[in-house]
Amino acid sequence: MNNPIPLAERCRPQTLSELVGQEHLSSQDSVLQKAITKGKVPSMILWGPPGVGKTTLANIIATSFNSAYYQLSAISSGVKELREVIEEAKNKPGAILFIDEIHRFNKGQQDALLGAVEKGIITLIGATTENPSFEVNSALLSRCQVFILKALDESALLKLVQQTIEKDDLFKGQNIEIKETEALLQLSGGDGRKLLNLLELSVEALIDIDKSGKPLVLTNDWVMEVAQTNIALYDKNGEQHYDIISAFIKSMRGSDPNAAVYWLSRMISGGEDVKFIARRMLIFSSEDIGNANPNAFLLANACFDAVNKIGYPESRIILSQCAIYLASSPKSNASYEAINNGLALVDKTGNLPVPLHLRNAPTKLMKDLSYGKNYQYSHLGDHNFIEQEYMPDDIKNTALYQPQKNTREQEIKKFLNNRWKGKYGY
Repeated sequence: MNNPIPLAERCRPQTLSELVGQEHLSSQDSVLQKAITKGKVPSMILWGPPGVGKTTLANIIATSFNSAYYQLSAISSGVKELREVIEEAKNKPGAILFIDEIHRFNKGQQDALLGAVEKGIITLIGATTENPSFEVNSALLSRCQVFILKALDESALLKLVQQTIEKDDLFKGQNIEIKETEALLQLSGGDGRKLLNLLELSVEALIDIDKSGKPLVLTNDWVMEVAQTNIALYDKNGEQHYDIISAFIKSMRGSDPNAAVYWLSRMISGGEDVKFIARRMLIFSSEDIGNANPNAFLLANACFDAVNKIGYPESRIILSQCAIYLASSPKSNASYEAINNGLALVDKTGNLPVPLHLRNAPTKLMKDLSYGKNYQYSHLGDHNFIEQEYMPDDIKNTALYQPQKNTREQEIKKFLNNRWKGKYGY
C-alpha cells in the first residue's frame, strides 16, 4: 500500500495554474507568467520559507522550455560540481541551473557562478529560505530577479489537501472522511510539504489499523497522535528548520539557558548554518532584551561577526556563550512593542503634518511660511533640555514606548519623568 515516493513529491504541481498559494507569481498577469510566455526568463532567486513551492516553481519553469536543466544542492555540492555543470552547459544554449539552498554557498562558490550568469551560459534559479540581501553576493544578486514566495495560508493549505485527495492513489478506493483539519493546519505552519507528509502518515496509519471496511475518520486527535510518534530528527534541509529555532528562541525568552543550549546543540548537530543561528540571536537581543540590557545587542553583534570568521567546529563555543548570556539576561520587549505601536498609529492616522516649528527651512519662502519658527535648540536649555512639542497636534501626548519593570528601564522611566513631568504617563 505504501508508495516509496512521498505524497508531496507525487502531487507536485506540473504547471503554474496548479501551483497553490502563490497567485502573485502564477496568475496570467504576473511578471513570471509573462516571461515564460515570451520564452525568456531572467536569472532569479526564489526566496521563501520551506514547503511553499520554490523547487516546484523551478521545475515548472524548466519544463516550460526545451533546454537542458541541471539541479544542484548547495548542501552537498561544491565548486567542482558547479564547474562541471557550467562546462557542460556551454554546449547547450539556454541551459537552466537550479541551486537549492543557495545561501549555503560560500563567496568562492557564488563567484564561480557569476561569470556563467553574466555570459548567459546558464539561467540561474536559486532557492533560499534566507534573506538574499544578506546571503547572496551583491554582484550575483544584482544580476538576478528576486521573487518572494509566501507561507501558505489556511485557504491555500485546505485547497492543497483537496487537490491531493482528488489526485493521489492513496485516497482512491478508500472510504476516508477528513472530519477535522485544525491539527493538520497548525502543525504544518504554512509548509505545504510538511502538511502532505503529515496527511500521508495519518491516512496510512488509519488504513493499517482499521480493516473493517467502515469509513476511516481523520480527526485532530488522531493527527496529533501520529505526529507525536513520528517526530523527525532536525533536518537542515528545512523540515524542522523553523520548529527548532522557535524552541531555541522561546527558551532564551523564557530565561532557560539549559534548554537554549539543548536546542542550540540540536541545530549544531544537524549542521545548521552558523550565520542563521547568530542572526536570530542578534534579532532576539533587540526584540526580547532591548534596553533592559543594551550590552546584549553588542555581544550578539560580536558573536555574529566572530562566527562568520571562525566557522565550525570552534564557533559552537561562541554560540553557546552568547545563547547563555541572552537567556540569563533581564528581558524587555518594550522597543519591539514601541515600533509596532508606532506603525499601527501611522496606519490609523495617516500622514499627519509635521508641526511648523520642526520643519526645515532652507529657503526664504519656507521661512516666510514660518517653517522652523519658534523651534528651541535643546542644548541651550538646562541639562540640554527644553520642553516643547514634537508630535503632530492630533496625536500629542501619545506614549508609544512603555518602559518595563527592569532596573535599566526603570532608570529610563525616571529620566523621562524628570524631563516630561508625567506628560506621557510615565
